[in-house]
Amino acid sequence: MAHVEITGCTTLLTQRHMQQLPPLFLLTLAGLCFSAALPQTAAPLFNKPFVVIWNAPIYKCNQLQVPLDLDVFQAITTPAKVPNQTLTLFYKNRIGLFPYADVKTLTQYNGGIPQKGNLTASLQKAKKEFNKYTPSSAPGLAVLDWEEWFPLFDRNTDLREIYKAVSINYTLQQNPSLTSNQATFIAKEQFEKAARSFMEETLQLGISQRPNIFWGFYLFPDCYNYDFEKPSYTGRCSQTTTQLNTELLWLWEASTALFPSAYMPVSISGTQKAALFIRNQVLEAKRVAVIPQRLYTAPIYLYLRPLLQEQKEQYMREFGSSQVDLIRSIGESAALGAAGCVLWGSSYDFNDKASCESLSTYLSNMLNKYIINVTTAAELCGDLLCQGNGRCVRKTYDSDDYLHLNINSFNIQKINGMYNVTGEPSITDLTAWADKFTCQCYEDKKCTGLPSGFEYSDRRFIGHLTVLLATYLLGELL
Repeated sequence: MAHVEITGCTTLLTQRHMQQLPPLFLLTLAGLCFSAALPQTAAPLFNKPFVVIWNAPIYKCNQLQVPLDLDVFQAITTPAKVPNQTLTLFYKNRIGLFPYADVKTLTQYNGGIPQKGNLTASLQKAKKEFNKYTPSSAPGLAVLDWEEWFPLFDRNTDLREIYKAVSINYTLQQNPSLTSNQATFIAKEQFEKAARSFMEETLQLGISQRPNIFWGFYLFPDCYNYDFEKPSYTGRCSQTTTQLNTELLWLWEASTALFPSAYMPVSISGTQKAALFIRNQVLEAKRVAVIPQRLYTAPIYLYLRPLLQEQKEQYMREFGSSQVDLIRSIGESAALGAAGCVLWGSSYDFNDKASCESLSTYLSNMLNKYIINVTTAAELCGDLLCQGNGRCVRKTYDSDDYLHLNINSFNIQKINGMYNVTGEPSITDLTAWADKFTCQCYEDKKCTGLPSGFEYSDRRFIGHLTVLLATYLLGELL
């Protein structure tokens, strides 16, 4: 993992900022701060407010002896059948016996539709798979990747229409006297009840077997904001989408983590639409996370791809001197209060020397330094403004405010194979964070931001930030 070192701050405090302290600078932090209005959220899995996890096969690159620098990632995992990973991805053949149909051949498996499936047998198989692949005591993430059908009947469109048709035919077989409308109504009820049982009880099983792990379904929730071709694209979820997602209350109650997905297509790379797309995917996840009546919200881990959607050679890239795609994906997630991002890749993405060498260059020249930047900034902001008991969250959700290290205050270097961040968060840096970010406290923790309307030119504010910085440095020294 990356090594972070903050240097030079003691001299800075004693020689410059201490001169600005008013007589009452020893006011307690509680007197200067206010409790964040955001609901509490689950404690961070890795004791860091924001992490990036690698989840792509690299065995071919290892076989070809192409070096890949993946040390900046919180965990290096693969979607393959490898036990005891920090993140375990369960594809459809590893989560029991969920019923589904091949949309091309129309062949039905395990009953074809949820209402014809054997839930008991499915749970028995899933129990063995969960015990085999997930760590028994170490913390981690478990992602159930079920994409064959959606639990809401009306969401099964296009190729998934087969599930509607088979369900209606099944209902008519049971009662041929029904009208078409009656059969559709009953089929919908039966489908959604059975689909809920499969998804909900599978989640409950996983949580009961491995309570040390955060569980959820990949792609849930989805904002369905893919209408990129619209000139007036806002990225916002439609009212229909939010209503349908709200109907999935049972899923949000059963999930202990949310895993939305926002793979960036080529068409919006380098544009503001990318930020709007990813922003609203994360915001919809944050919205549904507060619907259950819990003491704290489920963490959000956004699935991204280092490669642009449908591409093998084009990465999320920079334009000129700006890492704009990374800012509008990973950076957007961090600023909105996600717990992390998962960079996923398929077995076809890095399967020859050319693709492995391209990945190696991308990691070393661009991706790694950005990950170090944003994760360190998120950690510093959380430590300094939220007392280490919460994460910094953008005050104005639709702004372009990001958690980044100031290049004038910090330097990122790789020394002896380790990434080092050297520098000092200045009062200007802290003022900018306090101005643009608030705190979301972790479960059972108290954290504070700054009072609204506080004058940043006020000497009390300078004193407050100095106390924060001094407290942080003392913690580092101890």
